[in-house]
Amino acid sequence: MWSLVHVAETPPGCEEGLQIAVITRDFAGFVLSLTPTTPGVDPRQEEPSQPRRQVKSFQADADKNTALRKLVVNSSQIQLYSSVKSEMASTVPHFSSGSLPSDYGLLNHFHHSPAAISRPEIGPDGSILEDDGAEGTSPTNRYLHVPGASPTRRRMSYGSIPVGANRRGSHGNTRRPSISMPANPPEAEPLLGGTSVPRIDEEGDDKEEDEAEPSWTERLQESKVLLKYTAPVFATHLLEYSLVIASVISIGHLSTEGLAASTLGSMTASVTGLSIVQGFASALDSLLPQAWTSDNPRNVGLWTQRMVVVMSFTIIPILCVWHSAESILLVLRQEPEIARLAGIYLKWLSIGLPAYSFNVVIRRYFQAQGLMHVPSLIIGIIAPINALLNWILVWGPQPIRLGFVGAPLATAISFNLIAVCSVAYGLLYTPGTAWHPIGRRSFRSLGTLVQLGLAGTGQIASEWWSWELVGLAASQLGPVALAAQSVLLVSSSTSYQAPFALGVATTVRIGNLLGSGHGKKARIAAEVSLVLSLIFALCLSFFFLVFRKRWGYLFNNDETVIRLVGDIMPLVALFQIVDGMNAVTGGALRARGKQSLGALVNVTAYYVVGIPLGIYLAFWWNMELRGLWIGLATALFYSAVVSAYVILRTNWSKEVLRVRARLEEDGKLPHESEHIA
Repeated sequence: MWSLVHVAETPPGCEEGLQIAVITRDFAGFVLSLTPTTPGVDPRQEEPSQPRRQVKSFQADADKNTALRKLVVNSSQIQLYSSVKSEMASTVPHFSSGSLPSDYGLLNHFHHSPAAISRPEIGPDGSILEDDGAEGTSPTNRYLHVPGASPTRRRMSYGSIPVGANRRGSHGNTRRPSISMPANPPEAEPLLGGTSVPRIDEEGDDKEEDEAEPSWTERLQESKVLLKYTAPVFATHLLEYSLVIASVISIGHLSTEGLAASTLGSMTASVTGLSIVQGFASALDSLLPQAWTSDNPRNVGLWTQRMVVVMSFTIIPILCVWHSAESILLVLRQEPEIARLAGIYLKWLSIGLPAYSFNVVIRRYFQAQGLMHVPSLIIGIIAPINALLNWILVWGPQPIRLGFVGAPLATAISFNLIAVCSVAYGLLYTPGTAWHPIGRRSFRSLGTLVQLGLAGTGQIASEWWSWELVGLAASQLGPVALAAQSVLLVSSSTSYQAPFALGVATTVRIGNLLGSGHGKKARIAAEVSLVLSLIFALCLSFFFLVFRKRWGYLFNNDETVIRLVGDIMPLVALFQIVDGMNAVTGGALRARGKQSLGALVNVTAYYVVGIPLGIYLAFWWNMELRGLWIGLATALFYSAVVSAYVILRTNWSKEVLRVRARLEEDGKLPHESEHIA
């Protein structure tokens, strides 16, 4: 048994001379003590005027990187601070010499008995009162509790240190004052201040967990957190969608055959490639947010590296299909010229497939850390460049004009630029807290990703493919119905970006909370996200209903098409409600690692209920396009209701235990002494 006092500077806002002393390795675990001292007077020479114990303290050494030179002798217990730091640095990934915040991360690593530590009684003059005047090291002595030391609360917001007679905390409650320290903060994070980059797992996490029913204040606070992180995700997906729109617009003005070929090529790319990549990447929605708030956030980088390995093998068969697309489309009885152009489109687009796969992985790496703005910033820079590339390569000067080939090439170049910018931003501006050195562990546990990825592919691809089937069915109804279907599909896809962004924020938020042990807050996040999705849907539905008769003029001048669009718009408005709920519940299921359940629900909803019903109504009851949309709305209603029931019936306490068990199991893997990078 040894003990040591590590003295830090006087925190901002505290009385002059108030110092913090960290006493390490007692029977009760790590404790934190405060004592007011008179400037220039050694507290050991002061005589207490009443029964209270003063904690010995010293002025901090100017150089925090050297060993502490002034030690407290308590009986025969003495230990050099430098040896303590060396020992702990070998066992705690967050620790780094010269980093005060990392010292508090060590408290969580060696803490075993938080119940044995109680909060101090603070007198009117700011001193720490004790039950008696005895001085000793009994575990029953009152010390100031470190909330971040609990293994279920890894990151917390910084609280104030009120002294004197006022004991009301910063939130107006009647709890005794305490210092809220993050257990394992980034090394660049100040000791007593706000973080330089806000993270989604830190928002609203400054209250203790309890079993009481959530208050409206907690729900309102959670809604603010979700909305705060939904906005940049919405911008990201909207800007990414613009990459596809720019390509369609560029080719659409070349020829009708070119537009049809690009549409067929895009549909083939979505069905055979992009949906599979997105499905495999959804495995990270379950792993990264939970790892970020665990005791070892470097697993975020580790799982990201493993997914890059899995993606490298996944895209190989996709590339083979894309380079053989012309032959495959001819077998499917497509027109020879359209099949030839679609094959060319996919060959040039394949140049950007590896970068696209990397982008969906690195985006989740940023989002798991709460850095929602990073993908938005990068795509916001690349989107104008993509539009310029489309103009130059499709319509530019004769020496560099490529015509039809220019559009997929511009898209592929844009995907590669996004990947380069993402890597550059990660290296230059992102703290290394989540990164894991590349080594042999990067090639282990790939089966977990494959299992979750296959289930995620079933969940996402089943939905994507159903829309393509509805498009094929609409093409059998004539050119007017197909044109109206195109308008309705673009409209619903654009409006879907808002609830989908909310679903991404929900995935990250719930995953972070489960990883940090906040089961109650995860439940609040799930419930609030459902309410927000309904609010979004009502706003969008109202918008479509108001402009339903004139909406078609934005896309076409044919009065027949515009009238058909206006007739089906009420169904699209109703469609928004269940579509938004489905996006949010799907995100909550991915946060829990339930991609297989989501896949089962989607397959049942679309291929057992929705599409058969839509085809039956369209062709047997002569409801045509309206019947297809009734089938789609029914499928989404079924999926949303079943998924919402599963989410609302979830035992979040058991989810926390399940996540913790998986994180501990992953932590048992051996660490390499040598790394590749």
